[in-house]
Amino acid sequence: MRNENPLITVIIPIYNIMDCLERCVSSVCAQTYRNLEILLVDDGSTDGTGALCDRLAERDGRIRVFHKENGGSSSARNLGLQKARGEYLGFVDSDDFIEPDMYERLMEQVKAGGYSIVQASRDEIDENGQKRADVCTPPEKVTFLSGEAFLRELLLHRGDCSFCTKLTARSLFGEKRFPEGELNEDFYLLVELLQETEGVCILPQQLYHVYYRMGSNTRRKERNDFSRVFVDIVKNADYVQVIVEEKYPALQKEAVRFGLYQRLDYLLHIPVGLMVREDSFYTAVKKYCRRHAADTVVSPYLTAKQKVYLLLLSAAPKTVRRLHGLTMRARGV
Repeated sequence: MRNENPLITVIIPIYNIMDCLERCVSSVCAQTYRNLEILLVDDGSTDGTGALCDRLAERDGRIRVFHKENGGSSSARNLGLQKARGEYLGFVDSDDFIEPDMYERLMEQVKAGGYSIVQASRDEIDENGQKRADVCTPPEKVTFLSGEAFLRELLLHRGDCSFCTKLTARSLFGEKRFPEGELNEDFYLLVELLQETEGVCILPQQLYHVYYRMGSNTRRKERNDFSRVFVDIVKNADYVQVIVEEKYPALQKEAVRFGLYQRLDYLLHIPVGLMVREDSFYTAVKKYCRRHAADTVVSPYLTAKQKVYLLLLSAAPKTVRRLHGLTMRARGV
């Protein structure tokens, strides 16, 4: 007989996060869905966070702690996948926190529809405790999207690719793992899983709270910083372009739009000093934009402003970036 309350494994990758970890773990321990195991994967912390993990485990018998050499978030998550005992998997980033009923609500939808992926909506909370503008607009009611329809939302930057907002059947992963040494790794693995599942059920309630602060992997602290994430998002665009060509030809225009948008993001963040011919990746980005100039003009999914920037950056990238920088400084950004 199927377990009416199957075990959920919640995997929390952890690295040097003393100030946020207790809030995060407490929010998971307080879940109204009680059949949980909570895996704290200490990824080689050097600030005492590893010892804090051990102390937290003493408070709740559902917590198991694993200490490993530093290898990045994907490496920590993959160790969690290896050690997980649950029938369903959840992930929480160690600086975020969740509502007490998140996993109960997600599991209710799993039982109701037999879904292999169920997603809560999310919001972002800044360092002052203020809610930021929504990155992903929650649906008005519980909504199911097929795998192809969900992928389309991702390509239009309307979907949520994070595994942290999701409850996922462990069987869906099989031998698939998060790519190590990459940023924005959720996108890559989720696109793989979408090809194996019927789709995603999305809840309207914002049950997952992202803690937004400067200095994370994807946010710049200094004007001249250039995060590797901007390279990885272009690689993801190339990866999904191949998937679309092979399996979802109806999404070709959306995939090209995604590739252009990701490259626009790259070109607007790379420091001017790094925009050199010797950089083969930068050169390839320019060539893609120039090759798809016609697609840029006719795309129904790009704004007029985005089209102008893409065309100008394709023609005179350094000049446009310098002017863009002057404009941003004049606006105090």
